[in-house]
Amino acid sequence: MTGQNGWAQVGIVSDIVLQRHRLQAAAAKFGLDVCFSGDPERLQGYPEFPEARLWLVSLEDEADHPTLFDYLLEHTEAPVLFGLDQAPVSGSADYFRWERRLLGKLEQQLGELAQLDSIASIQELEVQAPEGQASPELPQWLTPAAPGSVAEDVWVLCASLGGPAAVKMFLDSLPPGLPVGFIYAQHIDGHFAEVLTRVLGRHAHYKLQYAEENYRVKNGDVVLMPVEHEWKFDSTGVLTEQDTPWPGPYGPSIDQVLLNTADHYGAHCHVILFSGMGNDGVIAAPLLKAYGSRVWVQESASCGNSSMPDSVAATGCVSFCGTPEQLAGELVSTIEKSCLLKGRQKRGTA
Repeated sequence: MTGQNGWAQVGIVSDIVLQRHRLQAAAAKFGLDVCFSGDPERLQGYPEFPEARLWLVSLEDEADHPTLFDYLLEHTEAPVLFGLDQAPVSGSADYFRWERRLLGKLEQQLGELAQLDSIASIQELEVQAPEGQASPELPQWLTPAAPGSVAEDVWVLCASLGGPAAVKMFLDSLPPGLPVGFIYAQHIDGHFAEVLTRVLGRHAHYKLQYAEENYRVKNGDVVLMPVEHEWKFDSTGVLTEQDTPWPGPYGPSIDQVLLNTADHYGAHCHVILFSGMGNDGVIAAPLLKAYGSRVWVQESASCGNSSMPDSVAATGCVSFCGTPEQLAGELVSTIEKSCLLKGRQKRGTA
């Protein structure tokens, strides 16, 4: 039982209006179609019982609806989840944790819900790559970063479904020589990493490369976080692979990549969240904001799926939102202003 877009269908029954809205929003965020959403009386008066692969039932008091359970058993063989927690205030940390717990319960019944980019869609980016397009120029006030120089500032590029196209467009819009390194956390099938590296690596200025043991991020790097195991930075700033998988259902864990990077770089670690499903990043992004880091997101209309950047925007910690090209332009402007400010400060102390 799937909807027109091929997504699994769920039914929602609750006598609490706000809870219905919260469950419906969460289901959509995780790529599910909602074939019914209403109170028990509406379901029992429905002319034709909706076909759902899973029913979510959340009642203020089950004793108020004594016939509902038997009615469901008579009309469906789909599993029924009773007793779901009430959703906390939208946009709060507790709310996002509630969403994560709900996702776990949904995946226990329906299997993995994450929709990832196919290998064909990634290869298509290589075919569509513009030839002979003029590269953006580095602003005159910026001195190009010395080749092989260690990056003082690192931006973490986070993405899931629709991310490869957005990140490629972002990198293609940057001029060469920026004094910045990138960490790239992309939810992807681990078998596609080599293709992703080749396709995005066609860019002349910012080459995608695998994370390597004892590697220090350089200016101009785009370091892809592996799917299988967690990676951290040690006290000297070099990458080191852990023996354990990433926490959470998907690798790399975007929240954990952000926390691990910020642990070393502090306020010199910033983040851009591109297209993707779910709410990854909502736990770590406010913590980075508290460090003094910048938190940016891709604007909804340009996303293949906007659930992830929209969720982070809902935390109130985002300072810029734009298309991949606008994000690239804002990054160049931000780096230029920072370098000009440092130059004035040096002249003032000379």
